[in-house]
Amino acid sequence: MATPQPHAAPTGGRSVLVLGAGHIGHAIALLLSDAGGYALQVADRNLSSLQRVQALAGVATVHVPDAAALEAAVAGCHAVLNALPFHQAAAVATLCARHGVHYFDLTEDVASTRAIRALAAGARSVLMPQCGLAPGFIGIVGNDLAGRLDGGAQALRLRVGALPRYPQGALRYSLTWSTEGLINEYCNPCEAIVDGQRTSVPALDGLETLLIDGVEYEAFSTSGGLGTLTRTWEGRLQQLDYKTIRYPGHHAAVRLLLHELRLRERRELLRELLEGAIAATRQDVVVILAVASGLRGGRLVQESYAARILGRRLRGQALSAIQHTTAAAICAALDLVSSGRLPQAGFVRQEQIALADFLANRFGSVYDVEGTQA
Repeated sequence: MATPQPHAAPTGGRSVLVLGAGHIGHAIALLLSDAGGYALQVADRNLSSLQRVQALAGVATVHVPDAAALEAAVAGCHAVLNALPFHQAAAVATLCARHGVHYFDLTEDVASTRAIRALAAGARSVLMPQCGLAPGFIGIVGNDLAGRLDGGAQALRLRVGALPRYPQGALRYSLTWSTEGLINEYCNPCEAIVDGQRTSVPALDGLETLLIDGVEYEAFSTSGGLGTLTRTWEGRLQQLDYKTIRYPGHHAAVRLLLHELRLRERRELLRELLEGAIAATRQDVVVILAVASGLRGGRLVQESYAARILGRRLRGQALSAIQHTTAAAICAALDLVSSGRLPQAGFVRQEQIALADFLANRFGSVYDVEGTQA
């Protein structure tokens, strides 16, 4: 991969509102305040969360206890970065569209993305959901790999996992992400392209074994990771799928919980069980594998990207790998819109971002890791 050239940081102190003072909202605020270039505020309805972010990240905060306060905070902003739970995405995007404010989020929820796409018709600002790791960066790199082959790839296989570095128990898993989002991914239908046609497959299907840099993993279908790629590549790719990477044995335990014990029908109980029994950790690793295969000059070839990303410390604070990669991706999307390198209105897909632009960005460079093959 050619060494990307860095782009200048935005100037002018445009006002940016981060919605949500949880783990990811805190990481976004920390990255943006450390890098500079924006007038930043963090909003939440939970006062103790706001106080924690203010103390640790040193940013201004605003309390939004109700819908009126939220709308007042959004109005007049340059951009909103939504780090709230996925079921609030469409409502916040509606406010941003009403006030002409650029909107970015991290949702993996397919229905929320469809609703936001519908809002974008005639919008005066950018509406850009799915700006995290998967969906998000994995769509950017997958689109780039597929485009390197003659006429596009024949098959594109995308694999991502946020895993504990020191797994324990039968699940061999620790909570590194939103539990609601995790359950959503494990239960909802998964988009794919099969034999050239856009379709859906059940979550947890397609179990496979992976060997990455000598470490054995398993992977299986989960919902939402492809973002808008199936629409972009329908009719041009024969095969496109996304699977979540886990340690061997995780799939069998999850299938027991969801199918045999029927907890997929009782999601709130499942959330309580998971959060009560599985410890959260900041000692995690993000594993990424993207592989495109197709023809170049009449020969079958393969293009790939592989990365193993750990957490980091910033201003003396530990950011987990999933915090850092997710926050960095949405911050890079903000930068690229603010600097004019992306459209300035309407629905923007992740694959509209050039991989070289993303890796050259001051936030996106976390994905330009040593040892990456492409």
